[in-house]
Amino acid sequence: METSLRYGGDSSALKINKTPTTSNNKKGPQTVRYASDASGSALKIYAKQKFHIDSNTRLQLNGELDTRIGAPTFFSALLRYFPPELSAKIGAGLQYNKREKLHYTMHGKKSFPLTPDQFVNFVIKGRCDLDKEFKQPTPSGAAELVWNIVDFQKDQELRLKVGYEIFDKIPYVQVRENNWTFTADANGKWNVKYNL
Repeated sequence: METSLRYGGDSSALKINKTPTTSNNKKGPQTVRYASDASGSALKIYAKQKFHIDSNTRLQLNGELDTRIGAPTFFSALLRYFPPELSAKIGAGLQYNKREKLHYTMHGKKSFPLTPDQFVNFVIKGRCDLDKEFKQPTPSGAAELVWNIVDFQKDQELRLKVGYEIFDKIPYVQVRENNWTFTADANGKWNVKYNL
């Protein structure tokens, strides 16, 4: 499925056009994000595509376009591995963003179920970005309590997340309902995301 969005200055100009996909051409989920922070509001178009290499490995491509400046602000290519014996995710790859340009990135995430049905989990995740010369590591990490509520109402799934960014010392919350996700932190940054 190909999805295109147009933003012309106000919400009435936002249009979504969908082109059906063929059975051989599977596309990943596209995301629309409207965010607010100290630099102002912007509609961002985010796309993700996953290519399965084997049952535990995939190549993941992510990209983001900021409609305020009319240019890409983020792109990454990650090789992600899911070791089944660890219930974890690890990944490494390249990332580009408008501030730090091209750099290397490594990710890790581990979930610890707190209930037998695994609907409530304690999650730790970490990330380290490195410049091209491997001289300036930029670590980040978080601890999260995640509660997944299946069939909250008919055809409605809900995920509640409370987290703490360890290096920046910022608490945050996230509420996800089917395709809508709202995230806010203690610094006043927030974003709303809709998965198409």
